[in-house]
Amino acid sequence: MPDITLKIDGVTVHAAPGTTILEAARSVGIKIPTLCWHEDLGAPSACRVCVVEVEGTRSLQPACSYPVSEGAVVRTNTPTVRQARRLAVELMLAHHPDACLSCSRNLRCELQSLAADLGIKRIRFDRVGRGMHKDESSPSIVREPDKCINCRRCVEACEQVQGVAALCTVARGFESVVTTAYGEDLVDAVCMMCGQCTLACPTGAITEHDDTERVWEALSDPSKHVVAQIAPALRVSLGEELGLATGTIVTGKMVAALRSLGFDRVFDTDFTADLTIVEEGNELLHRLAHADPLPMITSCSPGWIKFIEHFYPDLLPHVSTCKSPQQMMGALIKTFYAEKAGMDPADVFSVSIMPCTAKKFEAQRPEMRASGYQDVDAVLTTRELGRMLREIGVDFAHIPEDDFDAPLGLSTGAAAIFGATGGVMEAALRTVYEIVAGKELPLGSLEFSDVRGLEGVKEAEISLGDGGSVCVAVAHGLRNARKVMERIKGGDAPWQFVEVMCCPGGCVGGGGQPIGTAMYHRAERAESLYTADRSMEMRRSHKNPAVLALYEQYLGQPLSERSHELLHTHYTPRRGW
Repeated sequence: MPDITLKIDGVTVHAAPGTTILEAARSVGIKIPTLCWHEDLGAPSACRVCVVEVEGTRSLQPACSYPVSEGAVVRTNTPTVRQARRLAVELMLAHHPDACLSCSRNLRCELQSLAADLGIKRIRFDRVGRGMHKDESSPSIVREPDKCINCRRCVEACEQVQGVAALCTVARGFESVVTTAYGEDLVDAVCMMCGQCTLACPTGAITEHDDTERVWEALSDPSKHVVAQIAPALRVSLGEELGLATGTIVTGKMVAALRSLGFDRVFDTDFTADLTIVEEGNELLHRLAHADPLPMITSCSPGWIKFIEHFYPDLLPHVSTCKSPQQMMGALIKTFYAEKAGMDPADVFSVSIMPCTAKKFEAQRPEMRASGYQDVDAVLTTRELGRMLREIGVDFAHIPEDDFDAPLGLSTGAAAIFGATGGVMEAALRTVYEIVAGKELPLGSLEFSDVRGLEGVKEAEISLGDGGSVCVAVAHGLRNARKVMERIKGGDAPWQFVEVMCCPGGCVGGGGQPIGTAMYHRAERAESLYTADRSMEMRRSHKNPAVLALYEQYLGQPLSERSHELLHTHYTPRRGW
């Protein structure tokens, strides 16, 4: 169909049929303010901040959902429009807590920014607080309904993106509120702890559970040996949190920054990502040889694991028994490392820096105590680490680079790409191919492009040389995971190996990443991880000499008794709806 021609503020605009006024305006650089609209979500038209005048209509129209029409004349900044927007925002502020300075979203709050943009210096209405319960029950996420502006973006993220619907809107008018089913505390709800709602929320109504004070206390305790591990995705997102361009690779700066906070050792979760690939690759080969439940499904993403425990518990035998790299590292820090350093594991405080809020939940799972202690004592998100570094005044752009500590700091490019959807699969294929084929992949064949990209579900048949082939699938985002699980449940899945990541884009889009994360950020971060992979001398997990030494000195061999004790786990069927 031909483009539609209309005028917006006197500017002639050409737009495809079905385009909204908001999208058409943005295409020519005209900014219309929004709160409930998000580029990766739907347009609930709830906040009425984006209203515009459309000539010939009787009332103001929401630009986020009103479609363009041939010959339409739109005005976005008339006195009536500006007055309506100010009124909408003032009404929100009238029952919003006046506590900006103590809110974790201060200066990163869309409501705060919009009020400033609209020039709101006083509120014409009496403040009426709702006095609602602050829910801190979850180890991952905190809900403060008093800060909710009923934009419904969290509901959209949970229902439309993740297909979980742990959140919903109840009641009407002033009584309307976003809550869980039956008003349960979040810890008791069917919530995956993924934190996609925290990325969607424009205010401080849903945030990560802040563990920075616990880490500060450990760092200031002379009796504690405080160790950090850093997830693969942090090297392409922490810089963004601290003001650098999206996707900037900051590996060395990140290590130096953690040392400036006072950590005694800084290890790389990429090391145990390599270890995961060795264990998981051998587990896959064992299953293929013994007709164990296939396809085997990856287990690195704790939000995904909680999802299958709730919704597909009968398919849990398909999930790899390997722990996530975070939990493998936690177990090794309090066993192998503590023994090597001559320390009592009770005196070791283990902190992981993750792009993920679900990792907080994972660390507290009762089975994650292979050392006899909680293997990971505290989990910080990208945002929390950013706050700590700003608190001590780190000049992140100019801090000199530093190296990870041995022996748990050496990693390969295969581990680096763990942070992108398809990365675990690609890293595993590099190892499985060489084990089965008995020869190295040529450097030009190390990259498996069929499992890369942001398509919701990717399928491929990968040649293993003379060893035949393996059929694989990759899914990211839980709505896409559900599609894959339904095929497995229905018995028509052709795959032997499946990777599932809970969050859209994988860990680069995790719920603990910088506020404002959208799909284009995810794509740029993923590409930076692939760049990091290409820049590394070692690009195969099973060739990591530090991993090989760990087996020789401590674990014995992949899938050994000690390996199972420290690096493998089991799962728990949970209540679903």
